[in-house]
Amino acid sequence: MKNIADIFASDGDLSGVLQGFQHRPEQQAMAETIFAAIEKGDDLICEAGTGTGKTMAYLVPALLSEKKTIVSTGTRHLQDQLKQKDLPVILGLLPQTFTTSVLKGRSNYLCLQRMHAIQHESAELNQTQIEDLYDVVDWSSQTEKGDINELGFLEDNFYLRSLVTSTTENCLGQSCKYYEDCYVFKNRKAAMEADLIITNHHLLLADMGLRETGFGEVLPIADTIIFDEAHQLPELASTYFSKVLSSRQLLEQIDSIRTADREEAGDVEELQSRLIVVEKNIRDIRMFLGRHDKRIAWQVLADKEDLYDEVENLMDAMQAIIDVLETMKDRGKMLESCWQRIKLHYNFIENYIEKGDKTLIRWLEIRGQHFYLNQTPVNIAETFQQQLQTYQASNIFTSASLAIKDNFDHFKHQLGLEKCNTSVWDSPFDFKQQARLYLPLDLPEYAQPEFFDAFIERSITLLKQSKGRAFILFTSHAALQRASKILEERINYPLFIQGKASRSEMLNQFRNAGNAVLLGTNSFWEGVDVKGEALSLVIIDKLPFAAPDDPVLQARLNYLSEQGGNPFMDYQVPQAAIILKQGIGRLIRDVNDRGVCVICDKRIARKAYGKRLLSALPPMSVTNELKDVENFFKLIKNKS
Repeated sequence: MKNIADIFASDGDLSGVLQGFQHRPEQQAMAETIFAAIEKGDDLICEAGTGTGKTMAYLVPALLSEKKTIVSTGTRHLQDQLKQKDLPVILGLLPQTFTTSVLKGRSNYLCLQRMHAIQHESAELNQTQIEDLYDVVDWSSQTEKGDINELGFLEDNFYLRSLVTSTTENCLGQSCKYYEDCYVFKNRKAAMEADLIITNHHLLLADMGLRETGFGEVLPIADTIIFDEAHQLPELASTYFSKVLSSRQLLEQIDSIRTADREEAGDVEELQSRLIVVEKNIRDIRMFLGRHDKRIAWQVLADKEDLYDEVENLMDAMQAIIDVLETMKDRGKMLESCWQRIKLHYNFIENYIEKGDKTLIRWLEIRGQHFYLNQTPVNIAETFQQQLQTYQASNIFTSASLAIKDNFDHFKHQLGLEKCNTSVWDSPFDFKQQARLYLPLDLPEYAQPEFFDAFIERSITLLKQSKGRAFILFTSHAALQRASKILEERINYPLFIQGKASRSEMLNQFRNAGNAVLLGTNSFWEGVDVKGEALSLVIIDKLPFAAPDDPVLQARLNYLSEQGGNPFMDYQVPQAAIILKQGIGRLIRDVNDRGVCVICDKRIARKAYGKRLLSALPPMSVTNELKDVENFFKLIKNKS
């Protein structure tokens, strides 16, 4: 039986299989602490700085414990990395044999029933989509796991992807004639039998919801659950503990009813005319809500009688469909399923417009051609704790950004983890030598009209000093788009703009270019790893405080105030600190990396809470002088 030191010591097993292996005391200490927590059945929150090697530090003790373990990651891409890159290394070192399984959400697996159905309805597809569908059909006879992500061309083809995968609403379950070959249930069965299951936060939180409703579960009961990238959990839990009904769901339900009618009936003309009425009512509501994307509290709209009239018209039309389907439901499983689903949608709308529960935030989102009715808990901590207890596991939460100066209170309060043990390991990188933090105090205040132009000019100056090789991270899409139009005209470096290609494609092109500039918002603040000279400068436009008019944020701040707390210092500042920590963390990803971080919002130096934000960041040398940045880049060049 091996122990932690056998694996991680300077002459340990990893040193013989990993090229360039360096013994990291922080990594070994983290692994030993996690192993002890698993053995005792304790819960643990631990932060490991960039470069610690936390993936190995939790996988090794999980396997050495020989206890059934669920590892939950932030994204399906991280799942694939664990399975294909990290796990094989560790499994090759251990004398025991372990079974492992990767489990994703059902939208990642081919649905044979829907694939065959769309083949008969291909007249609705354009030529490119038909050709892609033929490729899917060919692949379906070869794939073992049915993971749709094996087909790279479907990543950006949302429409076809949705046609060949299932949802909980259109899945026929055991009544499906392809059930024995179903990839969703095959992969779930494999997960139930595996020693170590790699899933993601989305699926784990969905599993929590299933257990709460009593409709079964997707994941097995495990002895240990490890939450990697745990800083994402509060926001994701808020989403998954919400209830939502969208116009997209309603329209998809109408399509499902049409398909069910065609397959199992086809002789009730009255149904088709009623479906058309519902579609018109949905479009009318969307038009009433205006052209622009926004999030707004339902209470703001509650006094608008015209909106209520539109919603009541929709409910009347839905009831008319329910009445017809009730007479047809015994003619087939698809019709019965459609009848049940549309009744659930009707009940949701009825409860939504009448409910006055103060523990729930009712808010409406308008995005593109669709609207979304949301009900979100004000406080998710109690719900998260209750649902986590159903697993009866030892829970390990880890990330590079959970604490603020070794204090985990904010993360603990969000998820109700007050009784958890905590540990922190600093990054093994020498940030004092490897990085500089530039705070330009001569720029205008961020709220002043002249700030943006000054920010752009300073960014261009910095890009000349760094010779490109930069991320510019924005707190809003509007600022990104405005900046992109200017920088396209003003700089000669390759420019990559979020939204112009997939994230993975942009990052590959950025690395290969060697002197590129990438403009990004939310998704580029974290989970992005660019080692080496290709990234030597990270510029942040403003402190990442959430939009003050966001209805969910406003409700939560009001709730904190009613509880006697300080909404700004107890919630907004620590939340911004964690996001800022993630953004700054893009720069130094390797022991040989060098570079400059820039925060152009001088509130971080002028406001009292700025010290708290700075204390959350790695211990970099701070300067307010542009000349110091230029000298640092010259120093980097001379050493390279």
